[in-house]
Amino acid sequence: MREGNRLSGWIRGSSATALFLIALSVWGWAQEPAPPTAQPDSLASAVHDLQTQVRELRSMVEEMRAEAAESRIESAELRRQLQMTRSPSTASEATPPPGSGESPSTAAVTPDGQNPGVKEPPRSLAEQVSALEDSSQLLEDKIDQQHQTKVESASKYRMRLSGIVLLNLFSDRGTTDNQDFPSYAEEPSSYSSSGDFGATMRQSELGLEVFGPRLAGAKTMGNFQADFAGGFPNVSNGVDGGLFRLRVASLRMDWENTSIVAGQDSLFLSPLSPTSFASLALPTFSYAGNLWGWIPQVRIEHRFDLSPGQNLTLQAGILDNLTGEPPYVVTGRVPDAGEASGQPGYGARAAWTGTFLGQPATLGTAGYYSRQDWGFDRRASGWAGMADWDVPLSRWVSFSGEFYRGRALGGLGGGIGRSVLFSGDPLDSTTQIRALNAMGGWTQLKIKPFAKLEFNGAFGVDSPFAADVRAFPLSQSYLDPTLVRNVASLVNFVYRPRSNLLFSTEYRHLQTSHIDSDVYPAGQVNLMMGILF
Repeated sequence: MREGNRLSGWIRGSSATALFLIALSVWGWAQEPAPPTAQPDSLASAVHDLQTQVRELRSMVEEMRAEAAESRIESAELRRQLQMTRSPSTASEATPPPGSGESPSTAAVTPDGQNPGVKEPPRSLAEQVSALEDSSQLLEDKIDQQHQTKVESASKYRMRLSGIVLLNLFSDRGTTDNQDFPSYAEEPSSYSSSGDFGATMRQSELGLEVFGPRLAGAKTMGNFQADFAGGFPNVSNGVDGGLFRLRVASLRMDWENTSIVAGQDSLFLSPLSPTSFASLALPTFSYAGNLWGWIPQVRIEHRFDLSPGQNLTLQAGILDNLTGEPPYVVTGRVPDAGEASGQPGYGARAAWTGTFLGQPATLGTAGYYSRQDWGFDRRASGWAGMADWDVPLSRWVSFSGEFYRGRALGGLGGGIGRSVLFSGDPLDSTTQIRALNAMGGWTQLKIKPFAKLEFNGAFGVDSPFAADVRAFPLSQSYLDPTLVRNVASLVNFVYRPRSNLLFSTEYRHLQTSHIDSDVYPAGQVNLMMGILF
């Protein structure tokens, strides 16, 4: 009984102690301060921030959707171009036979565009390796394009920065009009050097593409290109400075088969140029058979699809009526002889694009007309007929070029940059003018045995008519009036270890003839290293 009473007392004591501890705990919790109540202003601010973040996220999602849509369009276009480059025999093999119950549109096709139900003839190991190299290079180019760093724009439309950082190391032999990218050879003088060596970065280029909204069902795009070949700053060692120069600034509107281009753009009448990284500041063979110009213009283009992989493109437009003269003054714009006529230049071109020997091919023809007013009731008409071609000779070899015949084409680089010749002082009302007839062109053979390596050889000539040059005993012009023929040739190789990196070596030869039958040759060896971005 004592033990029982002792146990009962211990239980009662323990219970009392537990109740006392619980009471203390409840009292302590009651003494803790309550969390502060959120103020209405801070709550409204948090809601406003959240709404702002939601709007930004929505904008980012819309941009991602737009980029994804453009990527799908680019992929579809790339797939179409790959199918176009396939030979007709391969395309016919991939077509199911009649009566098989399977149309070309419903036939099962593998990701590489081949029908698994059709056996292809076995290919040699070299052909398989070459095909793999081409596919790998194509994939690398697309991956580099898709993973490039995006340029931030002040608007919601995306922009793409491009260009090239180009180093030219060159050595000249003979006397030329320009040391780093010569156009023709000049008569050596007593103070001129028989050779030189130099380097330049002023042929580096900068480009910017702006992808705008859809307008009247058309995609809009702006294009801007500039370089640093606009001259030299008047400072010590200014030859290595270079001045910023506008090349292209244009706006495009693209519908399904029609485009409108307005702004300063390349000469659409002469779309090709030989491959050369030694002369980016001027198109290769300028004033040696290659008509060119970055000219303000408005043109319209329309493409007619003749058949799968074959189309006809028509282009027509008006251009700023330039004659090749240098500016009369540098502080303001004074109209030259072409602009003083009150009319623009007119141009049109038709081009066929298709497939030949399983490779893309292009044949084009163009025409140009302008009026010129040289003052004192002296007028001239400029015109030209042109042809261009880019035709494959085999899988690795292609043949391209241009030809022209015309008159008063100094504004497009014809006649070695001269439109007319004068019998005397142009400011004298009794001085006569003669529009300069000229003929020229260029051609190039390209050999590309590998995707990363190509070899090029090209030849060009511009030949003003001797009868026009010799018409006046003492001809005058804004350029050397005694030039009668300018011949240029080059050989080079271009190696691209990566899609944005290139190395090239080139040798160029110039041979310019004068009216007194003197011939002045010059040559240039050029080493180029460039990074494209």
